[in-house]
Amino acid sequence: MKFIALKTCDGGAKGRISFCCKALKVTRQGFHEYLKNRNKPWKHEELAAKMMEILSEDECNDTYGRERMHKALLLKYPDSGIPSETTVYRVMTAIGITHRPNRKPNGITKADREARKSDDLLKRDFKADKPFSKCVTDITEVKAKNGKLYVSAIFDCYDLTAIGLSMDDNMRAELCAATVENTASAYPEFCGAVLHSDRGSQYTSASYRAMLNECGVKQSMNSAGGRCHDNARCESIRGLVTRMKNELFYSRGRRSTDYTTEQLKTMIWRYYMSYWNNRRICSSIGGMPPAEKRRRYYSDKTGKSAAAMEQISTPLRYMDFYSIALLLKIFE
Repeated sequence: MKFIALKTCDGGAKGRISFCCKALKVTRQGFHEYLKNRNKPWKHEELAAKMMEILSEDECNDTYGRERMHKALLLKYPDSGIPSETTVYRVMTAIGITHRPNRKPNGITKADREARKSDDLLKRDFKADKPFSKCVTDITEVKAKNGKLYVSAIFDCYDLTAIGLSMDDNMRAELCAATVENTASAYPEFCGAVLHSDRGSQYTSASYRAMLNECGVKQSMNSAGGRCHDNARCESIRGLVTRMKNELFYSRGRRSTDYTTEQLKTMIWRYYMSYWNNRRICSSIGGMPPAEKRRRYYSDKTGKSAAAMEQISTPLRYMDFYSIALLLKIFE
């Protein structure tokens, strides 16, 4: 349309309009409609501005696809008449902020066929009706400038909160045991929970089982021959851990090997304990951050109003989850 407008002097050279429209297979009516509306503001200008505001809140928000962007708009602007998910996608495409993940989870734990296995207590039922009843754990490897960093995390199935985190330059069983110990120290409610994992040798080791017994945590493992990404409820156990690498590095053109292990520890800690827990929209829990779902749970349990719970939770939002205690354990 812009080309036709240029060649016809904005429709002034009427003899050229028919020729140009036929050549470019554009109707004359469509061309005149373009001339009529081209100086009008875009009807989705306000929606696009809201999307850009959400992206500016955190650098990791640029990994939002249309579903999570739609959920984020509904959560942030509940009374603004947010359009359908399809319209949101069209606007995202128009302003160039669509996102497609380009990596898939790939496990690093290896099963120990000789070790005693635990029963599959969850039977692929990862739905939880309260916090600290069912949890999942896994390890991922992050390559660094000066070696490798292994990240072990524990997630609560109720709201996908990252409740435990340990990092080290090896993936021995002691790393997984430290994750359990950190979580139990931070959350006394964790004692008595069911903790599900794959059948890797770290999770069948004597030291890991001893730590579970010491903390009063029940062990559950995938069924024989099962895979971690059979977990439909939590977008796969392994996916919860490896999604961090995609959102911090792969999707934004970074390489983890540009950073040292100490720098990566800081980035990963911030990602889980600040961004993931408090701000990242998780589609599988109703399109809200884990902290928001947990706040609503305790609001319903205590009978306090949302405003009262907000006053209580806001000062703790970025230092919740006993962050100081866990941080000292990770970096010691």
